[in-house]
Amino acid sequence: MDDPGSQTWAVDALGALAHETRLAVFRMLVKAGPDGMIAGAIAEQQSVPPSTMSHHLATLERAGLVQSERESRLIHYRADYPAMRRLLTFLLEDCCQGTPEMCGDLVAGLGCAPALPEKA
Repeated sequence: MDDPGSQTWAVDALGALAHETRLAVFRMLVKAGPDGMIAGAIAEQQSVPPSTMSHHLATLERAGLVQSERESRLIHYRADYPAMRRLLTFLLEDCCQGTPEMCGDLVAGLGCAPALPEKA
């Protein structure tokens, strides 16, 4: 990726996600967690020919959103969580305009906020 002050990396990442199949694959890999998925299973689950899926996965990898690891004849793909966090931070860094309560419930709306401790 380019210099952190530059927007080029964000444009590349958003461009890679600006395709229905690649967006679906990226979301699927995020849900899969750190173990990721094998390329063939990704293609099968998305009902896309393996050669076409290979192109989509390569685009996501060039954009820095996914990482791959070869294990014998299989290639595992996983979401690059630090890159995802960097992109989300870039998109949201100015959202609060100095007023944190404007964006305070953003994470809660995602359904991934930690559960509040139960009262005794």
